[in-house]
Amino acid sequence: MDSEQLLQCPYDKSHQIRPCRFPYHLVKCRENNKKIAKELATCPYNARHRVPRQELSLHMSSCENKVSQELEGVAYGSTNRAREVIAFQCPPSQEDWEADADESPAPPFVFGTSHLSQGNQNTSYSFYKGSK
Repeated sequence: MDSEQLLQCPYDKSHQIRPCRFPYHLVKCRENNKKIAKELATCPYNARHRVPRQELSLHMSSCENKVSQELEGVAYGSTNRAREVIAFQCPPSQEDWEADADESPAPPFVFGTSHLSQGNQNTSYSFYKGSK
């Protein structure tokens, strides 16, 4: 799209907007023209397209942003590709969390304290002010 070309606002025909500002203008102008906004529908292929509700199906059949079903299947992969992904299974895990927990049990959790081990000695530190 040519950056010098101005687009006409669907809510107010006297508004000519630069393409880079058009989405912002649509939101603002829709709020200012609620009566006209109720009569217009948004194209599902391009949110910048606002057409009268009665003409939406005609617009959808001829919209330049419409992607054909054949191209859509190629772009997003075929159904066979989806079956391949579903058929994938994760290998069995080598981890055993319960066995790891039994080997080295953790001290009980007490809020506000920390149990730091230094060699064989366990020391308890408190994080509250004024406690020793």
